[in-house]
Amino acid sequence: MTKPAQYLTAYDEQLRTDAEAPSATGVRRLGPLHLVTFAGGRGFITYRDLAELDAQAIRDLVASALEHYQADPSITRVEWKTRGHDLAPGLHEALIAHGFERGETESIMIGPLEALCQDVDGPEGVTIRRVTSEAEVRAMSAMVDEAFGVDPDPSSGDALLARPALGDGMELWVAETEGRMVCGGRLEPVTGTDFVGIWGGATLKAYRGRGIYRALTAARARSALRQGKSLVHSDSTEFSRPILERAGMIKVSTTTPYTCRPVRESA
Repeated sequence: MTKPAQYLTAYDEQLRTDAEAPSATGVRRLGPLHLVTFAGGRGFITYRDLAELDAQAIRDLVASALEHYQADPSITRVEWKTRGHDLAPGLHEALIAHGFERGETESIMIGPLEALCQDVDGPEGVTIRRVTSEAEVRAMSAMVDEAFGVDPDPSSGDALLARPALGDGMELWVAETEGRMVCGGRLEPVTGTDFVGIWGGATLKAYRGRGIYRALTAARARSALRQGKSLVHSDSTEFSRPILERAGMIKVSTTTPYTCRPVRESA
């Protein structure tokens, strides 16, 4: 078995369903689906595979999953996480028909943590550190939203602030220069596995191409190694994928989010 195939097998066996919801406030099973609820009004739908279902069964499953979230007034948005290597006939069409919008496809990257720590010189004038206070967490959340080109969403900060109480080991890291946060990302250990996830990494447009994201990734990797982890995974945009590939990570598949805001009937 080739290294990419080995990594993809490990991904499917260790990093799907329960491993994606360590900070969930609730999880309901619906056939093969895990209907996850996170703090901040976010619904998240994932699964190990849909290989035994035909197009009609998948369409019915999409409808039932959406009904679950429509019945919960606290849910303001729902994400259905798809993977490029899954067998799921008619899934795209079913999601679009039920009001989901397709997001940007990202690369599923996996590799050894140690490789991320090698040959990294911190950019001059840039400080990389963890943040924990409410003000800093909210500032980081708003900065990452800006870097991704979306309007700041206070509920994202709410969700991050709720994480420490769950004891799941999540860490928040930022890079600063001249007193301004310009890059940030999360480190998320996956309990019971050799993996840690690096998520939400984003750099403000004016500060890209300076090695800041690479240095932030190395800092998170060193923290994960101290925790005894050996492998890292990430869903990467086309901005970060080449950086991670140069650091020894491999693209094993793709993932595409489909999102919607539940429509509820007026009382």
